[in-house]
Amino acid sequence: MRWSSARGRGAAAPAPAPSAAKARLGAWGIVGAGATLGGLAGGFFVVATTLLLKAGIDFVSAQSLVYILILPLAGLAAAVLVLHGHGTGVGADADEDELRSLRAFPHEAIRADINADVVSTAGKEETFPWRRAPIRAAAIIATVGSGAAMGTEAPAAYLGVAVGAFLGDRGQRWRRLLRPAALAGGAAGVSALTGIALVGTVFMLELGRRGRVPFDLRRVLAALLGGIIGWGIDTVFGFKLIRFVVPDMAPSGAVRGLILALLVGVASGGISAAAGLAIYNAKTWRASPGIRLAIGGLGALAAALALASIAAPSAAIGPGGGAIVWAESADPRAWPLVGACLLRAGITIAAVAAGGCGGVFVPLLVVGDLAGRLFAPPLGLGRDLAGAAGAAGGIAGGYHLPLTAVAMVLGIGGPGRAVLTCLVALLVATYAGAAADRALRGVGKRLFPEN
Repeated sequence: MRWSSARGRGAAAPAPAPSAAKARLGAWGIVGAGATLGGLAGGFFVVATTLLLKAGIDFVSAQSLVYILILPLAGLAAAVLVLHGHGTGVGADADEDELRSLRAFPHEAIRADINADVVSTAGKEETFPWRRAPIRAAAIIATVGSGAAMGTEAPAAYLGVAVGAFLGDRGQRWRRLLRPAALAGGAAGVSALTGIALVGTVFMLELGRRGRVPFDLRRVLAALLGGIIGWGIDTVFGFKLIRFVVPDMAPSGAVRGLILALLVGVASGGISAAAGLAIYNAKTWRASPGIRLAIGGLGALAAALALASIAAPSAAIGPGGGAIVWAESADPRAWPLVGACLLRAGITIAAVAAGGCGGVFVPLLVVGDLAGRLFAPPLGLGRDLAGAAGAAGGIAGGYHLPLTAVAMVLGIGGPGRAVLTCLVALLVATYAGAAADRALRGVGKRLFPEN
């Protein structure tokens, strides 16, 4: 058989035209420049905001029980007032000036839901409504900075994306940088917060998958550069904004490690998935802001009182770091640990229902950590290992971000067999969380068919 062309005989394909190659190189250069700009600006802005939030949490934690109970409620009330008192709703027929207002929200929008804008504009970041960032930043500071039971990771992603989108919206020439700048800004913010480069990278990419945005190479590069920049900011300046539990003891045998992974995966995945579904329903609850604040605030107050009683007052503050410190130092028995786990889930659900503006990544991580620690004594294994495996399970099963959980486990490190145990636990938690979510949704449809 004869080949009809030189290319058919095995000759190399003709090189692309110089203009096409130059354009391709220029496109990658735009990604790199935009990601660097957005990563630096977003990372530093998120760090500054997070330091302010941590100062508020530390201040509340140092107060007496009365203030520990009152100040988070005052913060939730302030957040609701900012979003619904100062903020205004606009309809679909609003003109350009109304839509560009710094306090305008679409009439149907959930004003405290900062993740929604990140997910809905993934892949089309030029549509990100960065003008809402100042009013939401004020609500975030009021919520998280007052010690309410919400986290800092969703604010880090949201504010990082907002800063990148703002920088790219400075004129026609800057618009080419907007997408990579916004994506890298979010990745840098999360990586600076966690101190792990791949966590910010994978978090932003995996969050985008909820909007069915593919892992395009340019998006991956922008997110990777942003994650590295955020990690570099944390490493150079030594902020250490989040303290992760590092497993300090490997399982003494493969069977024990596997049993621990299975038990912790099922427990952390199931409990955190139930908490995650309840948080979603609380977030989308269509009641007036006053009703939400009253009922959610009372729920948060009741959960805080119970946590102070069975654990410690600090266990009721912020995303939940105080609850983990209590679990590490007090070496609690099973029932107080179960109670603290469920109450930590309940206090975050109540804060969301009240209209709080913050994240749930770290609160679900804490719920998974406390659930995992239940199984350490019966198996004769370290509580830190069980807690770390449970924390990964909480992210994989409750937040439904298994790849982010993998990046977190690998970034935290520890003995090799301990890391492997955590990876198996988060894999089990992924499926346990999905099964629990489906089962609970099915029960909800049968009980409330009209919804």
